[in-house]
Amino acid sequence: MTISSEHYDELVAIRHYIHEHPELSGQEVKTTQYLKHYLEDLGIHILDTGLKTGLVAQIGSGQPVIALRADIDALPIVENTGLAFASKTEGVMHACGHDLHQTSLLGAAKILKNRESEIKGTVKLIFQHAEEGHFGADDILATGVLADVQAIIGYHNMPTLPVGQIGIREKGIMAAVDQFYVTVKGIGSHAAHPHEGADTIVATSAIISSLQQFVARQINPQNAVVLSVTHVEAGNTWNVLPDKAIFEGTIRTFDKADRAFAKQRFYDIVTHVAAAYDVTAEISWILGPNVTYNDPELTDFIFKTTQKWHEDVVVPEASNGGEDFATYQERIPGVFAFIGSNAPGSPGLHFSNMTVKDETIPVAVDYYVASAFALLERLAT
Repeated sequence: MTISSEHYDELVAIRHYIHEHPELSGQEVKTTQYLKHYLEDLGIHILDTGLKTGLVAQIGSGQPVIALRADIDALPIVENTGLAFASKTEGVMHACGHDLHQTSLLGAAKILKNRESEIKGTVKLIFQHAEEGHFGADDILATGVLADVQAIIGYHNMPTLPVGQIGIREKGIMAAVDQFYVTVKGIGSHAAHPHEGADTIVATSAIISSLQQFVARQINPQNAVVLSVTHVEAGNTWNVLPDKAIFEGTIRTFDKADRAFAKQRFYDIVTHVAAAYDVTAEISWILGPNVTYNDPELTDFIFKTTQKWHEDVVVPEASNGGEDFATYQERIPGVFAFIGSNAPGSPGLHFSNMTVKDETIPVAVDYYVASAFALLERLAT
């Protein structure tokens, strides 16, 4: 199963255009318009969701009903790829490959529309906004347009895997994501007289150091748990100890018990270490997506189906990255795969110099199309 050379050239041009015009989460207005026009030109019905960005389209009718999902938002990153089609929007880049995702779903849409007479049921196409913001899937589900969907398929490109390799594994394939933001408050003082204040920098350093230790010593080393502090900020000059410091970051887990334990230990450590240094700490905890959990039965079916038309299908390592595709999977049995888009050793997701290769497009299109027909046939029996 492969797309024609003419279709491939069309999709390459589409991806390059989308890559040049990235939009951030919740701001994908022009991207949505572009997608809508393309689908409408194919005669594909756009469902009324009332959403400002993102869309859901439909091909076929009746039961069974499945969905194919791609995300469309970009990241606040200055592009450093040197590509001829690099971002034209300052400070915004498709550094996660969502340009590839939506392009391949457009390619699948065209093929499915051309073969609509063969579709025994309904295929819903989700072009989802705000995956990076972790609220797009919730928005789509809240519209009710997926209430009748019986199975859902998605994928994420992986620039660190060989082009075209498809990785499918059952159960957890991507991590649950929690985000934290901590404000440490003390008493500012002159740097020459630290005893007159309560040093927020020393306290924050101690808190961060202590946080790193509980993962290594209080969680089963067989379980994947990652705590990363990614932003620390305090003070604004050389001779004044500041009265406030902040730090933020994320915790990634695959087990519900680990997730709950990590949050509790985080609060305990931050609160008690802060008290030991005579400062206070305010914690903001932001829940992200749950574990991207592949339904075991459907995953086995999709794995075997994919092997029939593609020779490079593997069971990949789980990723500590997060995906709000997990939000759909809480309500709908689903399968999420990885598709290699560059080569081992290439810059990974969210890097300013990350690139994906156009040669990934046909494999991704085939993955959508083959999975759609296979699932419809399975659900109809």
